Amino acid sequence: MPEAEKVIIIGGASAGLTAGIYTSRAKLEPLLFTGEMYGGQLMMTSEVENFPGFPEGIQGPELMERMLRQAERFGTRILYEKVEKVDFSSKPFRVFATSGEYLAHSVIIATGARPRMLGLESEKALLGHGVSYCAVCDGAFYRDMEVCVVGGGDSAMEEALHLTHHASRVKVIHRRDQLRASKIMQERAFENPKIEFIWDSVVEEVLDVSQKKVTGVLVRNVKTGEKTEIKCDGLFIAIGHEPNTEIFKGQIELDEMGYIKVRDHVKTSVEGVFAAGDVHDHKYRQAITASAFGCMAALEAERYLSEKGIT
Repeated sequence: MPEAEKVIIIGGASAGLTAGIYTSRAKLEPLLFTGEMYGGQLMMTSEVENFPGFPEGIQGPELMERMLRQAERFGTRILYEKVEKVDFSSKPFRVFATSGEYLAHSVIIATGARPRMLGLESEKALLGHGVSYCAVCDGAFYRDMEVCVVGGGDSAMEEALHLTHHASRVKVIHRRDQLRASKIMQERAFENPKIEFIWDSVVEEVLDVSQKKVTGVLVRNVKTGEKTEIKCDGLFIAIGHEPNTEIFKGQIELDEMGYIKVRDHVKTSVEGVFAAGDVHDHKYRQAITASAFGCMAALEAERYLSEKGIT
């Protein structure tokens, strides 16, 4: 059997890379698995203007590359592969990756979450060119423009309301004739003069891939079948997120939505296993908060190992 690592980090985006920076500076020699692609959702983001330290903004992929290089500089060992299975039933913990089995005295889970997509080819093609899943991240780029929001829950209303601070008009497209959002969120949206609703409709196509930017959407009324083009400069999709926790089912406690349950910010139901970022945080979902949780998880892992006499 291989010798047990002090720390294994599963996930190579903001939370995981920050955890790598902190644990490697603490001389814990962390081993980090990036998954199929390091960087997470920021690899699909163009300009990031709200990450501290970059007054002129920075491209999402460049920010992730800098974090990766910083983690490597202090000794984080990076494996560009996917963790396929874990066993937290005994110690040391067992982590099964593409290249084989690894043992760890502590584990930091930073696998993040993924936005639910509409599943359109045009949506994928225009991602980062007018299609977004985060109004807080990208809303400021649409000052005095018209945008559309897809969804009918609290998240969609939060997105729409945030966008009214920037856009001249926000059109909410929903497949039903009433919202699923909480009553207070509905009231706020209905009372906002910048927001209008397009009911009983689904997006069939995002326009215009040939221009490499969003110029509008083609929507279909689910009751009448009628199709209509709606002009807009940006499309924000807010139909939910799915945490990347499939391999942890039955190993640690998850909530009803599949997010990891934590106490003291980052401690999971298994002693020595910590969670950081969007894999447990479905409220904020920002790169800066994910990094903060990565820092917390690293410090808690360091404390845990010290208490166990593992240095």
